Amino acid sequence: MEQTAHGASRSSYNPWARGLHQWVRAAVAASRPSKNPWARAELVSGSFCNYVLRAGQRQLCLLLSVACSSLTAMEGTRVSAFAVRQRHSGERQGLRPAQHKVNGIAKRKARQTRRRRIKKQKISLSKKETCQVPDLLPLIVNVPGVEPSVEDEVEQAQNSFIVPTTSVALSSKTNKKVRMMQLYPALLKSTELKSEVDATPEAAGHMLKKRIESVKKHKGPSLETVLQDLGAVQNSRERAAKLFEWMISPWSPKDFFGEIWEKRPALIHRLNSDYYKGLFSTAEFDRILRENSLQFGVNLDVTSYIDGKRETHNPPGRALPLVVWDYYKNGCSLRMLNPQSFSVTMWNFLSVLQENFGSMCGANTYLTPAGTQGFAPHYDDIEAFIIQLEGKKHWRVYEPRKSTEILPQYSSKNFSQEEIGEPILDTVLEAGDLLYFPRGFIHQGDCFPDVHSLHVTISSYQKNSWGDLLEKLLPAALQVALEEDVEYRQGLPLDYLDYMGVQNSEQDDPRRVKFLQKVRKLIKKLADHAPVDAGVDQKAKDFMHDCLPPVLTKAEKSCSVHGAPVRWENGTVQDAEVLVSGGTLIRLLRDGIVRLCNEADCCRLYYTAENSRVYHQEEPKYIEVDLQDADAVEFLIHSYPKYVPVHSLPCENLDEKIALSTVLFEKGLLTTKKPLHAS
Repeated sequence: MEQTAHGASRSSYNPWARGLHQWVRAAVAASRPSKNPWARAELVSGSFCNYVLRAGQRQLCLLLSVACSSLTAMEGTRVSAFAVRQRHSGERQGLRPAQHKVNGIAKRKARQTRRRRIKKQKISLSKKETCQVPDLLPLIVNVPGVEPSVEDEVEQAQNSFIVPTTSVALSSKTNKKVRMMQLYPALLKSTELKSEVDATPEAAGHMLKKRIESVKKHKGPSLETVLQDLGAVQNSRERAAKLFEWMISPWSPKDFFGEIWEKRPALIHRLNSDYYKGLFSTAEFDRILRENSLQFGVNLDVTSYIDGKRETHNPPGRALPLVVWDYYKNGCSLRMLNPQSFSVTMWNFLSVLQENFGSMCGANTYLTPAGTQGFAPHYDDIEAFIIQLEGKKHWRVYEPRKSTEILPQYSSKNFSQEEIGEPILDTVLEAGDLLYFPRGFIHQGDCFPDVHSLHVTISSYQKNSWGDLLEKLLPAALQVALEEDVEYRQGLPLDYLDYMGVQNSEQDDPRRVKFLQKVRKLIKKLADHAPVDAGVDQKAKDFMHDCLPPVLTKAEKSCSVHGAPVRWENGTVQDAEVLVSGGTLIRLLRDGIVRLCNEADCCRLYYTAENSRVYHQEEPKYIEVDLQDADAVEFLIHSYPKYVPVHSLPCENLDEKIALSTVLFEKGLLTTKKPLHAS
């Protein structure tokens, strides 16, 4: 194996040094007008040094040695890597620069330059240097909770680095806003959007780090405060959007869904361990074990990953605390499969968030002992948001191996390390950090020897693709076509078996051409018969069944059936007659709490209010309504979030309006503007 001058193998820093020679050549070309060797050296080392500090002291020295050797070979000017290292590290730490010789005329200039703060050299990038940025590159944002020290910056940078990718190149200023969210943001101290690109090794055909908007002190409101504030938001869809915006801050939802969603991994380092505090904890994990009858394999998995082999250690029966914690002490990871069934906060969080996606949101919590790994490398069939709650964890993310594994319909098998190649993202998540990756991106995580890890994976968009819609739509379209178009009912040619089929696929027969043209024509016409709205309703019906029931705010509870004053008192039932009148102001409890669907011979109103917190524990809930009541239900759906008087419903008479409103109110689907009192 090739050895460096420092005695280390080049493979030990190859991900950082790959392509470095090309970068030096570009820097040298830009510095030729200057006769000062230090000026040329600074183009190589200036912003480059700040970046490579992330790799640690050892890698920095090795890389500077390579950079200076390349510069020496091309320019005939000797530059000491040690001098460059001392120069930059001393000024970063606010220390007096070490005295070190540089040969020739550069000695005097070097001493003068040490007394000044090094200004980062900016390279003006021409359009000729611009090329396409790959779509799968990760996006990193560092959002400090407090103004970090230099040591914090270096430690954070060492904990998170991107393996260079050779296909990324430069971007011009004119295109910077268009491609901004597809590039790598730098570790920020500024609150303003930067308009210049740093001269870093990423600009040498590896990757480009650009600064995006951040804030110096981004502590953000606590989860408890956020959930309380959201209770005052009248529109549940806006409530869901605000919660999602808080979860992914400082990204905006527009940027996230436009530039990241289903395209590439993305990472937020917050330096704020309390950001997600209260969502879940190890203490709550222990409480759930003690207070609930969790079952191995149903609610809890015990896993390990040792020497490349993943094992599940679930015994039959209840997951008792003594047994569970014994597994944990012996190095097994604990995965709680449905924490929302036992944690009110998690239930509340997911029930609000699901409206933002229009798809079920689920969660798994992972408690991993120090120094262990619980799962083999794999990819999932869901969009994953990894929220680090306690400790820290080392994560590696790999791009899909082939096009058929991009946005897959099903999760993968467990891969061996040899099958997955090099990661495109290698990082450490600490409490308060968030990592997103689309379905199809292979990933694995392991713990450091000195600290455990607790994280929750928020998932969504399982089986929610165009293909999943067409699976429901095409059979219905074919049925409609058979009923309405005689061409679909005409018989096949008498001799089609003689020239069609695999055994005849290589035959040059004009009858095959005619047959295939007919098939294409019928398939194309099938789109005209597709009951698209009915197909979407079937997807919506499935969503209604998947949904968590809503968590009511205090105000919603007092104005719904759950706040009715009926009670047992003095040996009898009191205040049982709560009446809805024509003047009562009503609205649906949530924007997506009901779905009106046309079934074979009736209209059904599917709803989520009586769903279980356990996935599909109950059958789908619905009310059958006649056609005139369906019009009134549509009126309520489209009036949301406004309150409307009962007498405004489009029914034939007031009695029918009151009757329908009463049924919906008693099912927990309506809320009134003011609490109802017993008559």
